[in-house]
Amino acid sequence: MNYYDTFILAADDCPVTKGIIPAVKEGNAKPIHQIQYELMTGAPYQYTQDDILFMVYAERNCISNNDAEIRAEFFEKSHPCLRSSALPKKYGWGLHFNSEGKVALFSKDSSDYKSFENEQNMGLKLVKAMRNKRA
Repeated sequence: MNYYDTFILAADDCPVTKGIIPAVKEGNAKPIHQIQYELMTGAPYQYTQDDILFMVYAERNCISNNDAEIRAEFFEKSHPCLRSSALPKKYGWGLHFNSEGKVALFSKDSSDYKSFENEQNMGLKLVKAMRNKRA
């Protein structure tokens, strides 16, 4: 399921006030949110949510992200959407999906973030990231 004309706001209980670049611990495999961050900042508005989810899976499992058969098998099961990503939950990033469903990241303290946050009446759907803890 991809999002279109949607902005995912940072979670209500996000512990930071601006977007923080996730750090990678030496010797460990890259965490999912680090791969997501690299994909979205390296190529804004180039990938859909489904692209990001599959590319993360492919990288973590050392498989080609161009294999249509593996991609089809991957999406036979449901997967958590980017609302549950650590980027908007813990690291202070908002995710904007354009009319084509392509995504880009925006820091919680940026003017673009604030602009998207106030555009609900302009046809942009606002959705909050999932909370880190129950209310």
